[in-house]
This record gives sequence, C-alpha cells and structure tokens, in this order.
Amino acid sequence: MVPKVFFISDGTAITAEVFGHAVLSQFPIEFEQVTIPFVETIKKAEEVTKQINDSFITTGVQPLVFHSIVKQEIRDIITASEGANYDFLNTFVAPLEEQLGIKAAPKVHRTHGKTNGAYENRIQAINFSLDNDDGQTMKHMDEADIILLGVSRCGKTPSSLYLSMQFGIKAANYPFVEDDMDNLKLPEALKRNKKKLFGLTIDPMRLHEIRQGRMQNSRYSSLRQCRIEVKEVEMLYKKERIPFISTTNHSVEEISAKILDITGLERHMF
Repeated sequence: MVPKVFFISDGTAITAEVFGHAVLSQFPIEFEQVTIPFVETIKKAEEVTKQINDSFITTGVQPLVFHSIVKQEIRDIITASEGANYDFLNTFVAPLEEQLGIKAAPKVHRTHGKTNGAYENRIQAINFSLDNDDGQTMKHMDEADIILLGVSRCGKTPSSLYLSMQFGIKAANYPFVEDDMDNLKLPEALKRNKKKLFGLTIDPMRLHEIRQGRMQNSRYSSLRQCRIEVKEVEMLYKKERIPFISTTNHSVEEISAKILDITGLERHMF
C-alpha cells in the first residue's frame, strides 16, 4: 500500500509542499500526494479532515499530514484528524519567539502573498527572462543580472526562468548554434557584459539523447554534431575565462543553486 500524504495550508500550500518534499525525499519509497491550499474556513477544514479520516478508514494506513496553517481554529480541526500531523510553521514559531523576544504576528498569505515591491520586481524579472530568451534580442543585455550561454538544449531557458521566478534575478540567455562553430566568438553585446556571463555545458551523449527527442536522426541531433558543439563551446569558455558547469546530472534547482553559489548573485526570496 502506497502511503498517502496531505499538504495542507490556509494559504497557497507551497511552504508545506516544499518542506514536505524535502523530508520525504529522504525515504526511498513512493507516496500518493494530495495538496489542498486555501483551507480558510471551518467548513473547508472539516471537509479536509473527513478526507483524511476516510483515507485512514479505507486503507488502514495512517496518512501523513504536513501543514502550515496560521489560523488556530483551522489548525485545531486538522490536527484532530486521524492523520499523523506535522506542523511546519508553528514548530519553529514558539522557539523563535523566545529567542528573539518578539511575539509573532501571524497573517495568512504573508509567505507567498503580494505584499510589497519585491513582488513587482519578481514579475519584472520573469518578463525580462522571457523577453531575452535564446538571444531573441541583444538590446537589453546591459540590464541583465546574469547571461547564461550554451549550446541548444543544454538547459539555458529553464535555468533562466527558474532564477527569475524563484529569486527575482534578471537572467538572459544566448545560444551558440551550428553556424557559429567555424568561428566561435562572443558577440559585442556579450563582450561588453563579460562579467555577467556564465556558461552551461553538457555531456555530448546526453545532449544527443535530448535532441533526438526533438529532431530525430537529424544533423542537429547527431552524436558527432553534439560532440563538435560541446567541444568548441567549452574551448571558448576556457579561452574567455567564463565560469561554467555541466548540467548533465543536475536538476534545474541544482543548476540554479550552483550558479548562485559560484557567481555570488544575491537571492531575493519571496
């Protein structure tokens, strides 16, 4: 029987999911996951509690319940369920109140709400990354916080978008394509912003596999072409002293974290 896990919140449930996934990733088993956001009323809380209890009755396995609920009355209803409850938010509040000497002032939606200018900065960063994806324009490179380089399908776009969405970083990216390989060099807009450049590379075999899924049995996806492009681009990185990492065995979250660690770019958390 696959254990069932509930992520519950009177807000977006993003906090409960993030914490919960981090904890559950330590266990080598699969979980059936249910996310329930915006449990803001007693009626909704009672419905969720019934869902938890029904799961226990039906399967005979006590479900796990990860929650980050601000409202005490809602939290009490959820914790009275038959689930094994783990309260992420309030586990840390009481000790921090004692440490800081300040009483917490709980407020729903504060964690992921539209509360200040930081939200607008985040939206601007996302729009910037979308507008400056894959070298669509070189006009705004001076405004970028970072410019990711690499061959096609090495992870530039998802990494750029993740950096903008999670950290409010204006990330542009520029592709090196087959036509560049005979005389590979940095365009003027990139030379002018050399301190912002960061390279991505990838194992040629993995690149071949990815490109095969996009354009099977083409010159673009051939292993030979993948090897040529990766070799030429890595030589350029070394020649121009551009820091770079391999994306081969890393998720977009790991790639982004490595980029921030190496560059020292400031994280803007929301």
